[in-house]
Parts: sequence; C-alpha cells; structure tokens
Amino acid sequence: MQELSIVQKTHDFIKWYIPILNRLPKDHKFQLGSRTIERTYELLEGLIEAKYAKNKLAKLEDLNISLSVLRHQTRLLHEFSLISLQRYEYANRSMQEIGNELGGWIEQRKRSEYEAIRKPIPTNY
Repeated sequence: MQELSIVQKTHDFIKWYIPILNRLPKDHKFQLGSRTIERTYELLEGLIEAKYAKNKLAKLEDLNISLSVLRHQTRLLHEFSLISLQRYEYANRSMQEIGNELGGWIEQRKRSEYEAIRKPIPTNY
C-alpha cells in the first residue's frame, strides 16, 4: 500500500531529527529534548491515526497544533545554541513542507464536510 506523502515526510524528518536530539547535552536532553522527541513521534502516530479516523478534521486540527508546538521547541533549541543554524533551517523547511500538506488536508476535509452539509435533502417520502 502506498503511504501518504505527509506520513513519509514526517517519517523521514524523524529519522533525521531524533539522532540530533539524542546528542543534546544532558541538562537539555531530558527536558526540551525529550519533549521534542515525544512530540515528533506523536505527530507521526497522529497522522497515521488520522488516515483511518472517522472524524479526520478534529484529529488533523489537533495535529496542526502539535506541529506548531514542535516548531517552537525547535526554535528554542536553536536559540539555546543546541542546534546549528543549518540544522534549524533544515528542520524548519521540513516542518513547513509537512505543515503545507497538513493544511491542504485540513482544507480538503473542511470542503468535504461543507459539501456534505449543503447536499439537498430528498423530498420524496
């Protein structure tokens, strides 16, 4: 079965990002590092769950919030000089791509739900 592009991009991002986070200094590894690692895995899990969820829109909107938190955590890592500018920029680009696809998925679901509401009710009873 073909994987969703957003799931594959998130998977690839995790493969790149987790080894970097695992090398953080001890005083940051168990706070910001652990939270960031957990958030990235939750994002991947959530995207896979959303693929099969009945109420996709609510799940996708929650994931959008998670992605926003992940962006801020990554920014903090850079501001604390725990990751280089190049790694920060790469992480940002990756999260932007994921965010663009997530935003598109959300908009598609909103249109779908709106169209379902607007369908005329059959009058033949």
